[in-house]
Amino acid sequence: MAHDYLIIGAGPAGLQLAAALERDGADYVVLERGGVPGAFFTRFPRHRRLISINKVHTGYEDPELRLRMDWNSLLSDDPELLFTRYSPRYFPPADDMVRYLADYAARTGVRVRYDTAVEKVSRDGDGGFTVTDHTGTQWRARRLVVATGVFLPNLPSIPGIELAERYDTFDTDPESFTGQRVLIIGRGNSAFETADSLMENAAVIHVVGSGSLRLAWQSHYVGHLRALNNNFLDSYQLKSQNALLDGRVLEIRRDADGFTVPVSFERVDEVVKDLRYDRVIVAAGFRFDASIFDDTCAPDLIVDGRFPATTPVGESVNVPGLYFAGTLMQGPSFKKSTTGFIHGFRYSVRALHRALRQRHHGEAWPTAELGDTTERAVDAVITRVNRSSALWQQFGVLGDLLLLAPDGTMRYAEEVPVGQVPEAVRAGDFGEVAAHAVITLEYGADHDKVDPFDVTAGRKSQQDVAGLDGRYLHPVLRWYRAGEFVAEHHLTENLENEWDSEEVHRAPLRAFLTARLGPAAPVAP
Repeated sequence: MAHDYLIIGAGPAGLQLAAALERDGADYVVLERGGVPGAFFTRFPRHRRLISINKVHTGYEDPELRLRMDWNSLLSDDPELLFTRYSPRYFPPADDMVRYLADYAARTGVRVRYDTAVEKVSRDGDGGFTVTDHTGTQWRARRLVVATGVFLPNLPSIPGIELAERYDTFDTDPESFTGQRVLIIGRGNSAFETADSLMENAAVIHVVGSGSLRLAWQSHYVGHLRALNNNFLDSYQLKSQNALLDGRVLEIRRDADGFTVPVSFERVDEVVKDLRYDRVIVAAGFRFDASIFDDTCAPDLIVDGRFPATTPVGESVNVPGLYFAGTLMQGPSFKKSTTGFIHGFRYSVRALHRALRQRHHGEAWPTAELGDTTERAVDAVITRVNRSSALWQQFGVLGDLLLLAPDGTMRYAEEVPVGQVPEAVRAGDFGEVAAHAVITLEYGADHDKVDPFDVTAGRKSQQDVAGLDGRYLHPVLRWYRAGEFVAEHHLTENLENEWDSEEVHRAPLRAFLTARLGPAAPVAP
């Protein structure tokens, strides 16, 4: 007998989806390779400090607003299941995440088979899936959700790369690096986290990678280099025997004293220089393990094969019924959104659950009736952009919908994958829709090309705000009629992220909606 759903992986995404299915009374099972929930966090990050924000004291009483500053909690119906109850630290220890996920699994009652490694996934003749585990046991499911995360090291194609120590297995004891020259291949947080841990012991540390270094505070992508890992840059610019090499490693050669590494420098017209090191570590991120799929259901991959290619709701683009949850959903918006992190994908997983209920169980996407007055629409939009954590975290990825029916009445749908909206409206997933608005929070165009600490850039940004092109996070409404784009409206950015001023925010929004809605939606007296 086939289950309706089989989830591979009991990490954060798998647990949250399973908790929602458990609440539904659905027929599902979770298979987990490790012996505990969230086994990934028992090993990573290697230096045991998370870079996800855990802000306990926000000044907000509203639990939804508090989630904007809580990057670790999963969504559930239990108000006690919050990560902020497990650690007071702004950047908490990884072991606290392990404890939290164990409690989440226990308190939500999810059905997980631990110590069960999936070795093969095949497509059945009836359109379902057969999953074979390490014992040879076969599990059948009508729909398969893969929530394994990315755990395979991403190894660059460099001759001799096998000679390098790997981030996932190297000895992290700084004492073993005392007095040595160390090369770290990679430009992400794992590379700089490693460099930071070795600065007191290593004689020389070089971090190498191609292209310009991206900093999270400028790009607004939290996977770029974070401030807590950039002490190394300070030591480099203040001439403390460490350096950031902008270039490509051409080869790794073992010699009598360690390693010789020719590096092609990008800053000096591809000049190649041979550099000597005692140790070489590769810390170039992780990739998806697609080896479990046979030829009957191998998903297409993107981003140099690191992630599955998915639709906006997380379904494989080429294998119907195969879904991905969690960090595996980030491929289409790689390095542009927060989908690769708990505080982002927890909302994408909730959207996936709603899509599954809609597609396979006949449940409509939740909507609220607004009536036919413009003021109700203004109130709904202003309330959501000032309160929603989903729109805040998944900027430009998830959006709310203001739906105008042919009779002039309006409804409001929350947290719909933006890329799915045109198809969903066209297919009638929200009933009859004459026109609709997509409401998102977004950064402005070229926001990542401006230094936010440059006061001259700040003045330019303020001029842009007056022209409704603010570079900082702000609400955006795009209006469509009969599926065609008509106009857009930007609410002016605000230092406190409070978009509720009558003069600055509500009145311009009211005017925009009045012009779009027409006489069918009069302003209430």
